Amino acid sequence: MIAFGAALAIVMVAIVLVLLSKRQLSEKYAVMWLVIGIAAIIVTVVPGLLERLTDALRVQLPSNLIFGGAIVLLVGVALHLSWELSRAEAEIRRLAEEGAINRIECEQLAERVAALERVGDRAPRLDDAHDAPGDDEGRPSSELQR
Repeated sequence: MIAFGAALAIVMVAIVLVLLSKRQLSEKYAVMWLVIGIAAIIVTVVPGLLERLTDALRVQLPSNLIFGGAIVLLVGVALHLSWELSRAEAEIRRLAEEGAINRIECEQLAERVAALERVGDRAPRLDDAHDAPGDDEGRPSSELQR
């Protein structure tokens, strides 16, 4: 039974290390799981450690200590994940607001550009202004004919 527990803990540590190397698990979560895995390896490898901890903490059975520790650990993980989720939701909301503002600004800029292009289509061009009667270098056409 001790060998099975140690093997299971070693497999858990190996899985965490593989997930960490593939960047599928964040470092801050990997540390927690590595600590749990190493603690499980230590408890299974060192005989009598769990019984001494049970006596020191005045718990009746070693299994009660394991289940109590697991419950405290799971509550802590749930609290941490809730905190992370709240932060992520706030960041998503902020980014969505910034995106909406940027979209509105882009639409306004596109409208301004379109308006300037419409005005530019109606304005006389340099070639057209040069060919206009009486407008050669600012002199009236009557002066040019003399």
